[in-house]
Formats: sequence, structure tokens, C-alpha cells
Amino acid sequence: MPSSRPPGAGGRPALDDKHQLSEKVAAYVREAIMIGRLRAPDYVRTERLAAELGISATPVREALMILHSEGAVRWEPRRGFRVLPLTARDVDDLFRVQAYIAGELAARAAVALDEAEIERLGRVQRELEDAARAGDAERVDRLNHEIHRTVNKSSGSSRMTTLLNLTVHYVPLRFFGTIEGWAEASAHDHSAVFDALRARDPDAARAAMAGHIRHIGRLLVRHLEARNVLTEPPEAEPEAVAGTP
Repeated sequence: MPSSRPPGAGGRPALDDKHQLSEKVAAYVREAIMIGRLRAPDYVRTERLAAELGISATPVREALMILHSEGAVRWEPRRGFRVLPLTARDVDDLFRVQAYIAGELAARAAVALDEAEIERLGRVQRELEDAARAGDAERVDRLNHEIHRTVNKSSGSSRMTTLLNLTVHYVPLRFFGTIEGWAEASAHDHSAVFDALRARDPDAARAAMAGHIRHIGRLLVRHLEARNVLTEPPEAEPEAVAGTP
């Protein structure tokens, strides 16, 4: 999965000019919600967040409107933006979508990657496994990013890759290094992907990559549940029985 960069000095996120500032703020708040730093039913105070990030209130309000459109927060008149509950199903759904797209990209890469590139990725994978054994999560993240970026790019499906990147925005990428089993999963699960790429087997590549992404999603759900970040989904209303009020 693609990786993101660490926060800037002093604990403040690195908000630069490469993208719209509001998008950077939205990414910051998404992560804060995903890791439980912001939780339902809390309100996100615009002025407080602007002061925390050292920016004006305008891009913060724009960011919160982006998150409102995504269903992460809800605007309540005269009260502000309230964080909406995050459930295990929400996280699982996100990774199901990612697994489908990433699997399809891997299937296309299986017939598009040339032998030299597959061998190069094999060397990167061996470095990743060494880093996992050494407990170097930052290096695992960097090498993992290189593998997935290369596979996705080689598929020749730029629009589908863009769709995958949109879903990745919801995932706390800087946080993955702290999740138990993540580095090991990145080292272990890739072996089936590489077997399929070397065999030029699109179906096997699709299944291996999709399985890998779903595995990562399960690890994240388990991690968030252990920290009481997730909430239970609301119970469905019972269906009315014919002849009863």
C-alpha cells in the first residue's frame, strides 16, 4: 500500500504547498478519526484545530466540508462539525474496495511486467523481508510502497490506480508501522503475489493481492478494536409484522 510522510518538526503535520491546504487538513483529520484521537460524538472545533496546525480557519472549514461530504463528520447548524461513529464494518468495507481494485491491477500487471522488472521487485522484496526481521517498520513501509507502486503503475490502468489512491486516503498510513503483524504480513503475503507474477497468472495474482489487502484490513480492525476506537453499528429496526401496528 502507498505510504505517506511523517509529520513535521514539533509534532505538527507537514502541511506544504504541493497540494491544496484543505486537502492536507482533511487527511490529518481523517487519520485522527481513524486512530481514535478524534471520536464520535465529539465536535471538531475549527478555531482550535487551526491553532493546532498553525494555519487560518478557512482551510480547516473547507477540509471539514470535504469530510462532511465523505460521511466522516456531520455539520450541525449553530453547533459545528460532529465526528460520526467509525465501525468495524466501515473499515472492512474500505479494505474490501481496496482489495478488489488492487487485485485487478495485479492481474493486469501479471501480463504487463517484463522479466527484468519482476526480478528487480524480487530483490526489493528480499530487502523488505530483511527489514521485517530486523523490526525496521519505516524501511518496510518504504519498500512496500515501491512494490505496490510498481505493480499498480505497470498495469497500464491509470484511472483505476487513481481510484485505489482515493480509497487509500482513508487509511492512517503513518500508523501502520505500530500495528502488530503488519510488517510480517507485508513480508509474508507478497510471496504468493510474486509467484503469480512470475507464472504470468492473472487469476492467481488477483487472488493473492486481494487476499493480502484484506489481511491488512483485518489487522487494522483488530488493532482498533483493542484500543476501543470502533463503535458498534446501530441495531436494525425490527421489521413490522403484518397485522400489527
